[in-house]
Amino acid sequence: MTAAYRTDRPTHPPRHVHYGVVGDEWAGSDDEIARAALDSSPNAVVALDRDQSVLVWNAAAERVFGWAAEEVLGRRAPIVPGELTAEHNAVLERVRTGEPVSLRTKRLHSDGALLDLRVDISALRLGSAVGGYVCVYHPARADELARNRMARRARLVRRLTDVVGDINSELELSAVLDRISANLTELTGADAGGFVLIEGDRLRLVSTYQLPDSIRGTTTDLRTSLVDQLLRTGKTVMLESDGLGDLVWARLRGLHTIALGLAAVGGRPYGALYALFARRNPGHLELELLELLAGHAGIAVGNAVAYQEAVRQRAHERAVFDASADGIAVLDQDGLVVRWNPAAAGLTALAPESVIGAPPPFPMPKPGEKVTFQMENGRWLDVVSAQIEETGEVVVDFRDVTSAKELEEAKDLFLATTSHELRTPITIVRGFASTLDARWDKMADPERRAAVHTIAERSRSLGELMDHLLLGARAGADELKVRIEKVDLAERIDAATLGLPALSDKHRVEVDIAEGLPPVFGDPLATDIILGQLLENAFKYSPKGGLISVAAWPDDDDNVVVVVDDEGVGIAPPDRERIFERFVQVDSGDRRRFGGVGLGLYIVRSLARAQGGDVSAHPRPEGGTRMRLVLRCASPIGSDTPMR
Repeated sequence: MTAAYRTDRPTHPPRHVHYGVVGDEWAGSDDEIARAALDSSPNAVVALDRDQSVLVWNAAAERVFGWAAEEVLGRRAPIVPGELTAEHNAVLERVRTGEPVSLRTKRLHSDGALLDLRVDISALRLGSAVGGYVCVYHPARADELARNRMARRARLVRRLTDVVGDINSELELSAVLDRISANLTELTGADAGGFVLIEGDRLRLVSTYQLPDSIRGTTTDLRTSLVDQLLRTGKTVMLESDGLGDLVWARLRGLHTIALGLAAVGGRPYGALYALFARRNPGHLELELLELLAGHAGIAVGNAVAYQEAVRQRAHERAVFDASADGIAVLDQDGLVVRWNPAAAGLTALAPESVIGAPPPFPMPKPGEKVTFQMENGRWLDVVSAQIEETGEVVVDFRDVTSAKELEEAKDLFLATTSHELRTPITIVRGFASTLDARWDKMADPERRAAVHTIAERSRSLGELMDHLLLGARAGADELKVRIEKVDLAERIDAATLGLPALSDKHRVEVDIAEGLPPVFGDPLATDIILGQLLENAFKYSPKGGLISVAAWPDDDDNVVVVVDDEGVGIAPPDRERIFERFVQVDSGDRRRFGGVGLGLYIVRSLARAQGGDVSAHPRPEGGTRMRLVLRCASPIGSDTPMR
């Protein structure tokens, strides 16, 4: 069927045109070309002259209205209902004098049925004159479908906006990916969905929706995947319907089409969204939505990745902050503490709640400088600080240098004390030696003997001092060597105390050794040094005299306990442990009165512990000090081993 024309209409000289079709040429007049175009139109095209007689009635008009072209050409087509004639004429007049008109109206079918149509009417111009009208009819339902499509598109775009807000509100990466997969099916109408990560040359399925959980975590080669095809095309979306049976997605029964979109993070491919179709076919709108969602998914994933990295970084910083042995504080721009780590609380004995919001409890050094400060609790702190330029905050680091400070002071004290302890006997030895050298012949024999005796005594003192220094050095280097054997402790105590009463007329000495005192494990020489130093200290630190008592007995823990009591100056509670450190003498206000280099008790404890025992200091209720030595029994308590 071909379009029909009236032949009595004005004509113009024919104009020939040429179409090139795969190398062939086809030439036709303008009438032939117009006829072919009208025959191919899906819409009913009706041309009227100024009297509304039909000039053109194409094949689509025959299908729509049911009238053959020869039935209507040259006369008015009976398609306008009577009640709409006036409206129809008014519309034509508007078209003749103005712009084209488009409206929805009713028209008659040849069988009398009313047709719901939309008509677009424009003027048929012949030169500058209006020679008639061109009416193009198409079903109003097509408009409804178009409107419905636009409305659906608008709804989906609005929904996409909600989805974007939804996935961006979540910062946990796994939750973001699950939301993307779920929303993907809603937006595209897909039956299932998933998200794969690009990990080098592998893909890993990390999120699924409406698919078995068992396939999560599945990996495959990127080079044989649809994602690789998508990357090679340089596009962001792709539709695929061939060769799906060997894919993991084949778990979806009836799968016939896959649409996938590329998600990029920071401009680099990060993963891909898969929309799986088993019951319907996707169209351009679904692909467009998939592309938009993939783009927003990249943004959401990027945000989640950045958040996870920030969380991880903060966790690392927090772990370092909390685990640091140094005290760390953070001050705000006003110099007030906003963070206070556990080590800071331990070093200063100040809980976070008592410090936060207040200035730090120590002077602040300038950035790059160090301040050494002693807290009220006696600790010495080295304090340094650094400013964070971006926030104006200040990070303060401080560490306990009490031991180093005390060691430094002890070394200074040791040098001063040792110099003094050496100077006195050396001065005396040198003086007497010089006297002997200069006046030997003039001195009587008793005088010479007395001088030599003094030199010998002072030399012995120097030897003992050197022995102490050597023992202290070995103890500090854990190089004290002792020979563990059975030692008759009662015998060693007797030997140590035998000549004590003759040493001082101000002191009385009492010895109380339990009957049947068992032997101990130890080194005889080391035990003699321990007992001798404890007794020497008892005499030295009770300058006004009094009772020196020594007692020994076995206890209930297979040990032997030896105590040396004096009625001297005593030891303050904070110093009862410090006296066993190297170079420590706690009587600083009257130290020259007693002399020494502060190594005696350090050596005593080192030797006792080397034998498996220990030494400790305790107060006596009536004044003075009790030194308590504990050594291990070499025989069970109550055995028949001979003691003495």
